[in-house]
Amino acid sequence: MPAMTTFNLADLFEQAVDEWPDREYIVAEGQRRTFAEMDARANRLAHHLAANGIGSGDHVGIYAYNCVEWVEALWACFKVRAVWININYRYVEDELRYLFDNADLKGLVYAREFAPRVRKVVEVMPGLKHTVVIEDGSEADLSGLDSVPYEEALAAESTERDFPLRSNDDRYILYTGGTTGMPKGVVWRHEDVFFALGGGVDLQTGTRVTKPEQMLEVGARPGLSRFLPIAPLMHGATQWSVIGGSFVGRTTYLVARFDAHEVWSMLEAEQIQSLFITGDAMGRPLTEALDEAPEKYDLSSLIALVSTAALFSPAVKDDFFRHLPNLVITESIGSSEGGGNGLTIIVKGQSAFKFGGPNVKAIDDSLVLDEDGKPTAPGVTGKLARRGNVPLGYYKDPKKTAETFLTFGDTRYVIPGDFARREDDGSITLLGRGSQCINSGGEKIYPEEVETALKSHPDVWDGVVIGVPDERWGARVAAVVAPREGRTPDLESIQDHCRQHVAGYKIPRQLHIVEAIERSPSGKPDYRWAQSVTESEA
Repeated sequence: MPAMTTFNLADLFEQAVDEWPDREYIVAEGQRRTFAEMDARANRLAHHLAANGIGSGDHVGIYAYNCVEWVEALWACFKVRAVWININYRYVEDELRYLFDNADLKGLVYAREFAPRVRKVVEVMPGLKHTVVIEDGSEADLSGLDSVPYEEALAAESTERDFPLRSNDDRYILYTGGTTGMPKGVVWRHEDVFFALGGGVDLQTGTRVTKPEQMLEVGARPGLSRFLPIAPLMHGATQWSVIGGSFVGRTTYLVARFDAHEVWSMLEAEQIQSLFITGDAMGRPLTEALDEAPEKYDLSSLIALVSTAALFSPAVKDDFFRHLPNLVITESIGSSEGGGNGLTIIVKGQSAFKFGGPNVKAIDDSLVLDEDGKPTAPGVTGKLARRGNVPLGYYKDPKKTAETFLTFGDTRYVIPGDFARREDDGSITLLGRGSQCINSGGEKIYPEEVETALKSHPDVWDGVVIGVPDERWGARVAAVVAPREGRTPDLESIQDHCRQHVAGYKIPRQLHIVEAIERSPSGKPDYRWAQSVTESEA
């Protein structure tokens, strides 16, 4: 195979296919694909898209639960230099209408179940030229959509790789909903996102890949090869498990919907070595399932647990160690805009936040900056920033781009809004997102810190913390709590418990009990929903 010269994502995938054609790549919902099988089917779909007018720079939405077709569509788009757009399957009509209009879709690959929603919003997509429907057994009405069945589209096309040359400048867009506001499309060059999210920089050592072939060398080394990311593919964490994992020959397992017992059953049956979660929202149900049936599953294959993108509290880490004392937990911090900033490795007995929040050994391009764009001194709070390989900006949002991507001197930074602190040992502690920071009498309170204390209360199953108006202090802390079954926590017990972990001005001053905390499929809390709870009970 001739040496590669680009860090284009499709080129990197095809390099892996040629190196490990017969190795299993994706296992999802009873279907299995080797690298070669995935490549051949993606080639067929790529040719179908090209024959229907989809080409370089065109946007193609993917709207489905986790499945092998999702991944095939991903690679098909990149092969013809198109840009696939991740669509949140939980969005209701107004949110879909916004996203479909904002994303300028020219093509759409969707699961049949979602046909009724697509039909209701198709009028906001005047540029939509072609749709492909994945059969999922739902028998939803397809009338008026003129969609080509997925398998029919593939059957008529070639498996050959006869595509135009690709570029490091090809685009990847990740729509991210965050915790507030409508979704925003983060626009990356392929080369930049490879180094930020795709394994081009080792987050543990900071080592940087200098040529594409080095990814094959990484894949040839002994290590973890069977990986299960639980979050939906519409979430960046699972996307990059699937994409970045392919570059090093990893086998990735997917579940369509999260069920803790199903995860443990799959892990046992497939002898999976590494589990990827997004914090407590997935971690707590997993440990609760083990509490329900502690001897049911053989988990001897599990070596590593990886978490990112959402709060992973010490209490839940300890629950994992209680069942799996030799487990190695890796926690990383990062964002859709900034990529990975660094990680920390945790073993039993080291679960506590020694600096008050998630703390990582940061890569060289991750910094904490003050308002003037200068690195903060150790112990001083600033904003988490990254330089080097950063996105171009937000799609069709110059105002938000100007607010988030800033240039100081000759260096361009992405500063998504997370408060952080550089410690004396050079590590970085993540404090919380600025948009959710509570200002009470001039004191800044980061919800994640209080939530960590809140969720260690024995009667609390899940909870979020927000600021509500206060005549004297400007804002006060409110806790929205889902209790454990059969428990009824009260404000006084919540306050007494939190006072043991955080300063007095940070403890909740009001409590709202709900049946369940609203979260995104990736585990991020819905703070708009929490705000509405406090307002409705005011």
